[in-house]
Amino acid sequence: MRFRRQRVLIVGCGDVGLRAAAALPARVRLLALTSTPTRRAELRARGITPLSGNLDEAATLRRLAGLATRVLHLAPPPGEGSDDPRTRDLLNALRRRTPPAALVYGSTSGVYGDCAGEWVTETRPLRAGTPRAQRRVAAERLVRFHGHSGLRTSILRIPGIYAPDREGGTPRERLQRGTPVLCAEDDVYTNHIHANDLARACVAALWRGAAQRVYHASDDTQLKMGDYFDLAARLYGLPLPRRISRQEAREQLPPLLLSFMSESRRLDNTRLKRELRVALRYPDVTSGLRQKP
Repeated sequence: MRFRRQRVLIVGCGDVGLRAAAALPARVRLLALTSTPTRRAELRARGITPLSGNLDEAATLRRLAGLATRVLHLAPPPGEGSDDPRTRDLLNALRRRTPPAALVYGSTSGVYGDCAGEWVTETRPLRAGTPRAQRRVAAERLVRFHGHSGLRTSILRIPGIYAPDREGGTPRERLQRGTPVLCAEDDVYTNHIHANDLARACVAALWRGAAQRVYHASDDTQLKMGDYFDLAARLYGLPLPRRISRQEAREQLPPLLLSFMSESRRLDNTRLKRELRVALRYPDVTSGLRQKP
C-alpha cells in the first residue's frame, strides 16, 4: 500500500523546496536529496525523508532509481564550465529503473539574455549572455532530451525570487548599503516572483505541467529595476537609491551585479495562469513586499 502513495523527491531542497514541500498534500510522501548530514534532522522535522547523496558524485545517486513518482529539481548547475553534469547524472540515475511520472526543472529567465525590454513568451529563442545562464541552457537541453524518452518533463523559467521571510529576500539590505541603481534612460525591466507563489507553481507543474512544456514562473509586475528599488524604499521608509549612468555602473559595481543590470525583458506569464491554473497570491511586488514575515 505504501508504494501506491505519490512520492515526491525534491532535489535542491532549499528555501523554495521547503515551501513546495509544505504546499503539497499531506497524503504525499516527501523525499529530499541532501549531501549535508546536519540537515537530516531539519528535514525530518518537516516531515521529509532525507536521502544521502551528492550531485557532484554520480555513484551516490544510484539509490534514487525507482524511489519517486515525481521529481522537483531545483539544484543549480556547478559554478563553472559550460555544461551541467549534476543534471545529467541525476537524470541518468532516475532512469535506471522505473522512471518517475513527471520531472519539473527550475531554470532561470536569464536563458533569454538581453531582450531590450521586449515582451517575452516561452517560444522566444534562447540567447544566454552569461556563463551562468549558458549552464542553465545546457541543463534545459538535458531535461528536454530525457523528456523525449517517456519521462514527462516540464521547465519553469524563474526570475528574481523575493519574500520578506526569505534570507536576503527583499531589497532592504541593499537599500541600507546605499547601492546605486541605473538612471531612467539606462534602466532595465526586471521580473519577480514571490517565493510562496513559486512554490505553488512548482507543485502545479508536478501534476499539471504538459510534457516538454516551458512556463514562466513570474508575477504581473511591470517595473524597471530602479523603480522597484524606489518602491521598496518608500515602503520601508528608507532613502531612495542614488541613480547613476551605465558608464558609472561599470566603474563602481561588481561584475555579478552589473550583469543583472545588463539584461531587460518582460516575461509573459499567460501559460502559468491559464495552463497550470496558478492564481497568484502576490500578483505584484507591492503586495508581496507588504507581507508580514
